[in-house]
Amino acid sequence: MSSVNWELKGCCKQDQKIFLATIGICTVVILALWRTILLTPFKLITVFLHEASHAIACKLTCGHVEGIQVHANEGGVTQTRGGIYWVILPAGYLGSSFWGMVFILASTNLLTARIAAGCLGVALLIVLFVAKNWTLRGLCIGFIIFLAVFWFLQEKTSVRILRYIILFIGVMNSLFSVYDIYDDTISRRVNSSDAEKFAEVCPCPCNGVGWGVIWGLVSFMFLCGAVYLGLVILS
Repeated sequence: MSSVNWELKGCCKQDQKIFLATIGICTVVILALWRTILLTPFKLITVFLHEASHAIACKLTCGHVEGIQVHANEGGVTQTRGGIYWVILPAGYLGSSFWGMVFILASTNLLTARIAAGCLGVALLIVLFVAKNWTLRGLCIGFIIFLAVFWFLQEKTSVRILRYIILFIGVMNSLFSVYDIYDDTISRRVNSSDAEKFAEVCPCPCNGVGWGVIWGLVSFMFLCGAVYLGLVILS
């Protein structure tokens, strides 16, 4: 039985050039519009995936999710009961970074882009029924409609950009996750941050800033890994 070869052989073919160029364009657009209202829905989707990752970790460790909130100021709360606390806490930052990598990789193929869009739509629909505030409900409804429109355009018209929408969401999620970790745990110490709470329950001699640095490096590795694996897939 042959093993999987993750080595990148040859770069760059046409598809790989388009992939790298699109990531570069997405990055420039995101940075240029960072402080504008145009990016707010996409930032809130990152917050949504952050909170959803807490919820998934809670369910996987036999806990109960009592509610999820996403706020207009780009904050969020997941109310949980039970589960393994030290697994649930880091799942938010690392989970949103992981989903960013998944979306970037899914964009390399139309079938996987459809699956990613469908799974995100289903996740939004599920969370719609446990959302505890109208910001999150509005976000869920708005993005379900947003994904449905681009899916329809992909299937019924000559506007075939679903892959690029998924790639943009992935890049946005990856960049915002790294920024969020830096802003919440490294540049300033927020006592209520996941990193500070994790430092309190983890026996390791590491404070919240230290865990922020570690999580930030892991998140950045997810982004780099997504670009590399995307090139491997397209090679």
